[in-house]
Amino acid sequence: MFTDRRDAGQQLGRKLEPYRDEDPIVLGIPRGGVEVGYQVAKHLDADFSLLIARKLPYPDQPEAGFGAVAENGSTVILESASQWVSDETIQETIEEQRQEIVRRAAVLREGEPLPELEGRTVILVDDGIAMGSTMRAATKCCRHENAGKVVVAVPVASREVTEQLGDERDGLVDEIVVLEQPRFFRAVAQVYERWYDVPDSEVVAMMERWRAERRPSE
Repeated sequence: MFTDRRDAGQQLGRKLEPYRDEDPIVLGIPRGGVEVGYQVAKHLDADFSLLIARKLPYPDQPEAGFGAVAENGSTVILESASQWVSDETIQETIEEQRQEIVRRAAVLREGEPLPELEGRTVILVDDGIAMGSTMRAATKCCRHENAGKVVVAVPVASREVTEQLGDERDGLVDEIVVLEQPRFFRAVAQVYERWYDVPDSEVVAMMERWRAERRPSE
């Protein structure tokens, strides 16, 4: 159990200590993964930025999703999606979420492009993994950008999703680090004492604080 995302990030940072010497870049997935990633990067004294990926929600059940899309267009569609969603709806939903990705990049990353990832150890961080589509789209994005190593690091995920992401056959993930794998997994929020939906304003403030902390003193 974690007190909040800050606590989870601090614990995750300690678990990721072996990566300190690899000069990694930590990428938080907005919005819930930003605080966690911030704490990981701070602990490792690593570079930190955001990688934006979005769930593709069912039109009549937005809390559930049939896939995800990342900011470079990398897309994951669940095999069962075609049984419930038409091709037209899938394409419309992808376009809607790509527009939201553009908006988030402009607001949360101040329009800056995704940092250069080629050859680098990338640590992808979120506050937890439910179905895994969003994280898988993010890993595809990193592979497309020629990352040297892709490490998925989260405070919580189900055992099933952890095994799926760690399956070496897909070549997307080099290692997955998960602190908690509840036997009865219902939702990411179950392992947090304090849970809330993170607003844009909190992410913007956190990134401003990060830049201020990393700015050389005059």
